[in-house]
Amino acid sequence: MHCEVRHPVPQVWCAVLMTSMNVKVRISLTDTQREPFMGIGLVWLIRRIKRFGSIRRAAEDMGMSYVKALRILNRLERKLGKKILVRKIGGATRGGTALTPFAEEFVERYERYHTRVTDFALKEFIRHFGKSRIA
Repeated sequence: MHCEVRHPVPQVWCAVLMTSMNVKVRISLTDTQREPFMGIGLVWLIRRIKRFGSIRRAAEDMGMSYVKALRILNRLERKLGKKILVRKIGGATRGGTALTPFAEEFVERYERYHTRVTDFALKEFIRHFGKSRIA
């Protein structure tokens, strides 16, 4: 089923989109001091790095500065204690960036987790606030 939105969505989403309210779930991984260091935006950045082979192009595609992207990526590597990127310095023709096998697996796990949590939240939202329950 397709709703009147920018992308095709599952039928369960259509029920929510047809009501006067919606739910938004933000999921962040935090460190031991509860400081967030990973969210879906970082996943989008990492996916673009994989697609473009470039931190600069990935950041530009998201409307983010290169410096901010580097800061976020370096913080993620520091918090995880693992490398997520293999960087080859050398300019536009010789350089590039690729994901480590750890990063590939980590991002896939995060995306699966994110999808399951948001799907559950949406189903519960519909159960409690669905169109038939709104007076």
